Amino acid sequence: MTDYRVGDYKDLVVWKRGMEMAKSAYLLSHKLPREENYALADQIRRSSVSIPSNIAEGYGRSSSKDYARFLSMARGSSYELETQILLSIDLGYISENDAQNALAMCKEIARMLTRILQKLQDQ
Repeated sequence: MTDYRVGDYKDLVVWKRGMEMAKSAYLLSHKLPREENYALADQIRRSSVSIPSNIAEGYGRSSSKDYARFLSMARGSSYELETQILLSIDLGYISENDAQNALAMCKEIARMLTRILQKLQDQ
């Protein structure tokens, strides 16, 4: 497991991108109508925070199997967030233009996590 590890989870590019994604998602969630504060907006915030949180938690685990499990959950959260953003667009709460960067980050993070998971599987 040490071949690909860095000194700290905060040094991981995927964690940094996850943090950027969470900030972006929080800003998007503020564009939703007030009545969505405890529904869709809350889900967007929670799934976005779950991405870097699961990366960090997995990094702190003692085995590659545990690390992979948490990375897989982070990837799932990126798909969940993408779905919630797409729903927000479909409902007319946010524009495609406003969501473009966040959707691109969701895809990028999912690809990065997939590559890391493949490397873990190959070891």
